[in-house]
Parts: sequence; C-alpha cells; structure tokens
Amino acid sequence: MDIEDWLRSLGFERYEAAFRENEIDDTILPSLTAEDLKDLGVGIVGHRRKMLDAIAVLGAYASAKAATAEASPTLPSPAQDTAERRQVTVMFSDLVGSTALAGRMDPEDLREIISAYQKCVAETVSRFGGFVAKYLGDGVLIYFGYPHAHEDDAERAVRAGLEVIAAVGALKAVSSLQTRVGIATGLVVVGDLIGTGSAQEQAVVGETPNLAARLQGIAEPNMVIIAEDTRRLLGNLFELEDLGPKDLKGILGPVRAWAALRTSSAEGRFEALHGAAMTALVGREEELELLLRRWSRAKTGEGQVVLLSGEAGIGKSRLTAALLERLTSEPHTRLRYFCSPQHTDSAFYPIIS
Repeated sequence: MDIEDWLRSLGFERYEAAFRENEIDDTILPSLTAEDLKDLGVGIVGHRRKMLDAIAVLGAYASAKAATAEASPTLPSPAQDTAERRQVTVMFSDLVGSTALAGRMDPEDLREIISAYQKCVAETVSRFGGFVAKYLGDGVLIYFGYPHAHEDDAERAVRAGLEVIAAVGALKAVSSLQTRVGIATGLVVVGDLIGTGSAQEQAVVGETPNLAARLQGIAEPNMVIIAEDTRRLLGNLFELEDLGPKDLKGILGPVRAWAALRTSSAEGRFEALHGAAMTALVGREEELELLLRRWSRAKTGEGQVVLLSGEAGIGKSRLTAALLERLTSEPHTRLRYFCSPQHTDSAFYPIIS
C-alpha cells in the first residue's frame, strides 16, 4: 500500500512529508498510536482520531482475511496460472453505515465489528461455492464460477446473497448491522497475476465486477439487486421485483435491475428453470422406451428400479418429465426427494425438504 495515497484518501496530504521523513511504510502504519501521530506532527485531535479509525479498519481487513483463508477455495498455484475467458457471476457485498460507525465508535470496537462482518460473509458464501477475491474498504468482492465452475453459479450467488443479509443481520453488535448486495453475470478474462507478495491477486478483466458494484450502490439496505443477465439464468427459482432500467455510473446505457426478494415456491428446480413450455424431446426414444417397459413390469407387481445417471445438463430431468407425460392417464403415486449441492453435508436433507 502506498502511504501517500492512503493519506490523500483521507484528505491529509499535509502530513505526507512527515510520514516520508520518518520512514513510515505499510508495515509500520497498523501499529501507530496516538502518541506516534503526535510525534509525526498530527496536532489536531480530529485528525488523529480519523487516522486511528482508518488504521483500525486496515487491521480489521488483515485479520478477517487471515481468519477466512481456509474457508475460501484455494486459487491455482502461480506456476499454473493462465488467463482464460470464462463466464463468472460476481457478487459485491457492502456494510451499510460503516462511515457513521467509524465516527462514533472506538477503533478497537470498530475493528471487531468489521472483522466479524467480513468473516460472516466469507463463511456464508463459501457454503455456496463462492470465492472471496478481495476486501475493498467495507465491501467484499466474491466470484461464483472461479476458480471452480458449477452449472448453477448464478443461483448459488443469489442464494448466498440472501443468506448473507440474514446472517449479517443476526450478528451480535452494538447496533443492528445491514448490508447491500449487487450481483452480475458475464464473460470476463480471469487469471492474470497482478501485484507482488501478499498483495498478489488474480485479476478479473471485464465489465461484470464493475456492474455488480454499481448495482450494490443503488440497493436499499438488506436488499439483493441482480442484473438482467443473471435473471435470465434463474428462471422462476426466486421471487423477483422488476426495478426497471437504471442509469449506472461508468456503465454504457440503462441497465435493467431486479430485486431478489426470496426463494420461490416452485415445485422443483427443473420446473422453475423451464416452466410449462418445454421443447420436444429429441434423440431419447430408446431410453424412454426402456423406462416404459420397466413401468409395464411394475404394474404387474414386479418391482423395478431404474437409475438415471449422467453429466449436468444432459437431459435427465427432461427424460423424467417425458415419462410423466406418458403416465398422466394412468393411476400412479409419485414421491420426490430434492437434493441440493449446498447441503451435501446433510444426509437427511432430501427427506427434510
């Protein structure tokens, strides 16, 4: 971190020379005390207090990053780093009112609150396969789809956003904490290493991170706002409120935004994503006939079990829907157990749900 840039961000350019002459760098800054600041010529009490608050925030970021390192997926080793074009869903989470908190709280208390907030966000999104990429001020930048991709990254991001709001609101603090979440999906180039040492990170180049941050900026407290490209991937999985087109700084043209309110009451994920209108089943005649033959045997009292297995998106649910269409005129009982990639540690989740 450049100390002169840090001072300018606080409006304290007048102290640059004193910090430079006393060889204050980013390794010494977090340990400065009020007496040290006096020795550096920071004679105004308000200036010292503002600097101490800012130093406390820096310490909170560092401790939260260390505490959540194991909770987040590990990036590939530098030796294997290669930039690649990839679709990523980006979430930007921001703590509401952190500036006001800094003005009325002791720096150590503020540090504990920010650390608890960041740890809460990191642990929550990690359960949904999200990767905490960076802490930006009182915001957290999260990727879904990198370094590990899933077929439902957009869905995971929105579920994580709703969970983050609930989890942060449940934190025990001197005042109720609120957060805002922005989510966007798009093509990016990811993998280029920038920075050195502990500041090294893998950059994501594209409009998507900026769009997620801008959407977060227009969100009300405890609201998740998503972009149109994310909404298209969700089907009817969530109850959404259309916020209409929004003009966002740095984004060309109006952007249609949606507020994610809660998960929907759709019967299942397949129905939520495809609705009532499905395209014709093509190239699965043999598999469908096999299922119908097993059904005929079951009707005669000869119990049958069929396992449908295949990669994600190959059409397992669509084939099952085709079988059900053929059985609509026949009496039958259907039992459904829903599994979830977010609950792989719960053997009873399908029965509970």
